[in-house]
Amino acid sequence: MKRGPKPAKPIVKITPGSNCPLYRQVYDQLRQAVLEQRLPVGARLPSTRALARMLGVSRNTVLNAYEALVADELLAARKGSGTRVATPSAKFPPLAMPLRKPFNLWAALREAHFPVTSVSLRDPDANQLYIHR
Repeated sequence: MKRGPKPAKPIVKITPGSNCPLYRQVYDQLRQAVLEQRLPVGARLPSTRALARMLGVSRNTVLNAYEALVADELLAARKGSGTRVATPSAKFPPLAMPLRKPFNLWAALREAHFPVTSVSLRDPDANQLYIHR
């Protein structure tokens, strides 16, 4: 039985302290590698367990990234034969789109100057109450 090319060793570097979720970091880097053809069509990717072990993350993290890439038709997964890079379709641009900055709730509240005013009152039991407008 003829086997395809050996598993490709994708260059995936994750930043644990980043605002971007780990699965999204794996997804973005693999997507970029596929679209820039650093991972050729038909290249076999490491199993989810192997890649998770290499990166030091949960298998679910890698599994979520692989499933998103399969849903985007950039990877083809087949039970028993591994996950391979699929033939790119015309619906993807040649380069991956940049990630949107994550929404920072605290920065938005600071910019909105929320709350505008606050009033401190005490109830009959002398408990402190705050009213924000």
